[in-house]
Amino acid sequence: MGRDAERDDERPVWARRIRRERIARGWTQAEAVEALRAHAGGQLPDNGSLLRNWKRWEAGDTKPDEFYAPLVAKTFGTVTAAFFPQQGNRDADAELLAATGLDTLEIVSRLRASDVSPATLDALRVTAERLCSEYPYMTSDQLHVEGQAWLRRITALLDRRLTLSQHREVLTLAGTVALLIGCVEYDMGRRPEAEATRQAAFSLGQEADNADVMGWAQEMRAWYALTQGNYHGVIAAAEAGEAIAPHHSVAVQLAGQRAKAWARIGDRRQVELALEHGRNLLEALPYPDNLDNHFIVDPSKFDFYAMDCYRTVGEDSRAEVYANEVIRSSTDFDGTERKPMRIAEAHVTLGVVAARSGDLDHALALGRRALQGDRKSLPSLTMVARDLATTLQRQYAGEPETRSFTDELRTLSE
Repeated sequence: MGRDAERDDERPVWARRIRRERIARGWTQAEAVEALRAHAGGQLPDNGSLLRNWKRWEAGDTKPDEFYAPLVAKTFGTVTAAFFPQQGNRDADAELLAATGLDTLEIVSRLRASDVSPATLDALRVTAERLCSEYPYMTSDQLHVEGQAWLRRITALLDRRLTLSQHREVLTLAGTVALLIGCVEYDMGRRPEAEATRQAAFSLGQEADNADVMGWAQEMRAWYALTQGNYHGVIAAAEAGEAIAPHHSVAVQLAGQRAKAWARIGDRRQVELALEHGRNLLEALPYPDNLDNHFIVDPSKFDFYAMDCYRTVGEDSRAEVYANEVIRSSTDFDGTERKPMRIAEAHVTLGVVAARSGDLDHALALGRRALQGDRKSLPSLTMVARDLATTLQRQYAGEPETRSFTDELRTLSE
């Protein structure tokens, strides 16, 4: 067993995931090959050849090629780039900012000029990208202050002499930064301000005729509704957003929010339909240049949606596989948590799985670890942590530690 575990650790990440996904579904390798064939929609080699391929894939001896990689991902209900991730350029913002030749002081100085140069707009574009990329890890207070400061600077440009295209660009940048501020305000529990900011962002998107900004404003509406328990409101907002931006990255997240809502309503078929719709959309999109931008759906985020849905419907084996993938893809090689909020929800999911399997101590340790992070989206974290609290109360109602965790969660929510 020790040798098997060591061998498994030496396999490529994708090989380990193929095996974990198969085991989570209770499939033999032969049954996995049959599932692969069912998703192919065309002729494949005979079962003997496919089974030999499958064994080599799980062993990590060969990697599925461009034909089989999307098919493996489809068989397990996710997208190719999540299963076989590419190496993104996480320093893209710094490189772009360096290419403009402008630092923050010079950008602000140029904003005071009567005319706005293309270089100034380029620098503002990079600044907005940087702010959106800092969302996963920067403290809410700090990001809120900086976001509001840049929003004031950007909107002040509307009083300058601008061409029509520049006017639309400035409106789009203002809308994007307003979206970010609205997200941060909601993370901080400031609901009325967050909704007002969201509506302002939507209006800016309308004025700029920018489907992406309007679509994300609807996604925020869906997110707000989800965390407040208004599941039919989630579905309505998701449908409105998809009608505005049907082929944009935001449509994938809207499908994910819809799937989460259906999971909580209890309609398993609609969950699968929504996830498959989002998977198809994401599979067709180009691989993103910046994996950290909050308003771009990176492929690994699809595992995050699926994790939430399968935890909610009680499919613990699959939820556990997705939770571990979320933690892996959200952590750098040196152990730095690049997306701590996703990791926190993954720990809650693993806590729920542990609680359902009878391991109270491990469940509590995972739950407390999730609650103690510095970077929190309070509405989302408390929503998923309530799943753990409910499970604990159902199975360990008389335990003092259950009451203690419930009190900690109540304090955090308040």
